[in-house]
Amino acid sequence: MFDRTSRRVELTPIGRRLFEDLQPMYQGMRESIERATRAARGRTQSLRIGMVNANHEDLRPLLDAFEARHPTCEVHIRHVGSDDPFGPLRAGTVDVQVAWLPVHEPDLTVGPVAYIEPVVLAAGARHRLADRASVSYEDLADEVVMGGARPDYWREALVPRCTPSGRPIPVGPTVGSSAEMLPLLSNGEAVSPAHAHAARYFARPDILYVPVHGAPPARWALIWHASTRSDAGDGYARRPEPGDRRGGVGDRLVEP
Repeated sequence: MFDRTSRRVELTPIGRRLFEDLQPMYQGMRESIERATRAARGRTQSLRIGMVNANHEDLRPLLDAFEARHPTCEVHIRHVGSDDPFGPLRAGTVDVQVAWLPVHEPDLTVGPVAYIEPVVLAAGARHRLADRASVSYEDLADEVVMGGARPDYWREALVPRCTPSGRPIPVGPTVGSSAEMLPLLSNGEAVSPAHAHAARYFARPDILYVPVHGAPPARWALIWHASTRSDAGDGYARRPEPGDRRGGVGDRLVEP
């Protein structure tokens, strides 16, 4: 079943085949136990919401409203890594996801907009732009700007290739997480456009967040895999009927 050395353990081809054969049964058993556990607590459904961003509490009113409307449904928040932002939806480990628009994925459905927020520039506290009341994309032609957002159309939506006047915006270090980004910002090696919630959730004395005037606002929406729908997911994404304020992301639907 295994090939073992003093440094590693690997499955043999037979072991790999057995693992793949047993995996569906193991997953089915886990799901059965989870359903029984929910039923014991009076919950018969679950909704797994994936989030790439860190501002879970901004959605708390929506979550509370949804749970009040659907008392038998248990809501779970799941972190989605920025290295594979749509992988969990495709794998079925989350039911719906809060994603930054645009989303150009043919197998994913874009639902209602959940909220809209401004774009800011994250810069080290001693950076020359940090004490500005606001900056523009024109200012970024003279700066080193971080790259790394995936897919590419997300990067280009947040950091365009050129300023409005046509000057190129240089893209410098590529980062894959906030842990990589923050030291570069703090040291003044680069700046980075970011979504405004970063000022609340990543507040630090060595990093300031400056409004970017003229930047299109960031729009966050619910998305789901086109082939998988659930009653709970539909209930969370629905637009309310007139006068119905009991639940669903439509209660906070904001259009620019």
